[in-house]
Amino acid sequence: MGKDSKPKDSGKGKGKQAAGGSDDGASKGKGKAGKSDGLGTCTYVKARHILCEKQGKINEAYKKLQDGWLNNGEKVPPAEFAKLAAEYSECSSGKKGGDLGWFPRGKMAGPFQDVAFSTTIGATSAPFKSTHGYHIILCEGRKN
Repeated sequence: MGKDSKPKDSGKGKGKQAAGGSDDGASKGKGKAGKSDGLGTCTYVKARHILCEKQGKINEAYKKLQDGWLNNGEKVPPAEFAKLAAEYSECSSGKKGGDLGWFPRGKMAGPFQDVAFSTTIGATSAPFKSTHGYHIILCEGRKN
């Protein structure tokens, strides 16, 4: 309860200080001193991804996202991202629409974690490379 008493709200996390406790996107731009938009300050992230061994294949998937939503300034609906993940992803999570569920900071390696924890809720990352191949991430939520 009062263990982590910071100047704002000590206690149950109803104030802006603990805005990341909600995964409805309400935490964007609220509270957390130091970092804007609260990016990088949460403990858990919920994400979907597409993983491909070849850069050409991930670029093809990303082009479909761009043509369908990103070039129109819209966010990609999770159900549509899931369809592309099922079609393109070479990861076993592709069968579940690329759903990785909630994972804590420190569970995923290097660039994957960096991108997952810095992508805005509802947004899709640009393609990037990790030791496992090429990825696109859709961030679905954040919490502490």
